[in-house]
Amino acid sequence: MIIEGYINNEINELSEVQQEEIVEFLFNHLEQYGDEPDSIKKCLGYASENGGSVWLAHNDNNLVGVSIFNETGMQGYIPENILVYIAVHKSQRGKGLGKQIIQSALSKITGDIALHVEKDNPAKFLYEKLGFTNPYLEMRLKR
Repeated sequence: MIIEGYINNEINELSEVQQEEIVEFLFNHLEQYGDEPDSIKKCLGYASENGGSVWLAHNDNNLVGVSIFNETGMQGYIPENILVYIAVHKSQRGKGLGKQIIQSALSKITGDIALHVEKDNPAKFLYEKLGFTNPYLEMRLKR
């Protein structure tokens, strides 16, 4: 298993084909917890233009895990980073790959990290094991 990180401007080194593969992978493997491809593309674009990182896990040259973090630019009053997406291929789930991807990112990313997780998402337990806590109730006004 190989996990590679692309941080800030390094994201621009990813080819258009690789970026499309990332978007397609996240769209397919996030299942009911995911977003439409256009939203995933916007997140990837934000990471390359405004700060963030992309983490790719490959097994025998096959993409088996992806994570995208965005920098918020709000140091001191909102966490500096947000874990926007993480997905692991169905064949690799339950083997610790999600944890490995997040730990790789944590070793390079500085500052606090926030994430949003639905209460019925099984990944919630992984985040708790890694030290994420839920001190707030998030509320949204959709317009």
